[in-house]
Amino acid sequence: MPLHLTKIAYGAKSYAELASWYQSRREVRLTTRNRPTRHAECIGGSLYWIVNHTLVARSPILGFAETADGRWDICLAPRLIRVHPQPKRAHQGWRYLSAADAPRDLAEGEALGDALPGHLAMKLEKLGLM
Repeated sequence: MPLHLTKIAYGAKSYAELASWYQSRREVRLTTRNRPTRHAECIGGSLYWIVNHTLVARSPILGFAETADGRWDICLAPRLIRVHPQPKRAHQGWRYLSAADAPRDLAEGEALGDALPGHLAMKLEKLGLM
């Protein structure tokens, strides 16, 4: 099973803002200072986007490419796939996510329902209510 990455959608306040960033792109690349150590395991996995302390969507990882200045691009498929919202703490850069811990995709036509905001879901989880 491929390994996944998580990344904060910096500057996006909602899924809609993240989706609008994707709309006009044929190619999606994220630049990072260092290539992930386990990068070979991530090809075929996905990059899960965090918005407001919640995993909201994913993009398949196509590969990694070194840039002219020695940084690395994470090459993503130019599409977003909605997932069931799952609380996730903020972090810098990217982090690994195992396939067992990844949220499932929303089925076509499936509504999000009354999903709780990530910060509220985390508080309820700490209290043992979720």
